[in-house]
Amino acid sequence: MSETFIPRPEGRYGRSRLSGVSRRRVVIALAVLAVAAGFAVAVIGYQRLGTSEVSGSLAGYHVVDDETASVTISVTRSDPSRPVDCIVRVRAEDGSETGRREVLVPPSDQATVQVTTTVKSSRPPMMADIYGCGTDVPAYLRPS
Repeated sequence: MSETFIPRPEGRYGRSRLSGVSRRRVVIALAVLAVAAGFAVAVIGYQRLGTSEVSGSLAGYHVVDDETASVTISVTRSDPSRPVDCIVRVRAEDGSETGRREVLVPPSDQATVQVTTTVKSSRPPMMADIYGCGTDVPAYLRPS
């Protein structure tokens, strides 16, 4: 059984806006545009969040006493001639942060350096970690 196309009366319904082929082209164009926009967002997100100029990792820690921990971090920079600011913290047995310290990692000849610092704690420290590192060093950490 074949279907016969019966045109709608233009006086009652108005002219048809797009033919079936034109509608299909519009849908395909919008789909391609949506995929391209998603790809652009992914590339920009990767550039801003995926690649970092500096990364820090915990190399080790030692609990000195009920108020102090000695923390060693490894810092890797793409440009070792720039100073870096890292935040190191200690945590209590329940996981809450009980102490924090900002550490200046001065310029170096090597891309990866280790820095050891002492962090005071308001409760007995059980573990230490590195919160993060960045190249935006605050004025109070810069040498005079």
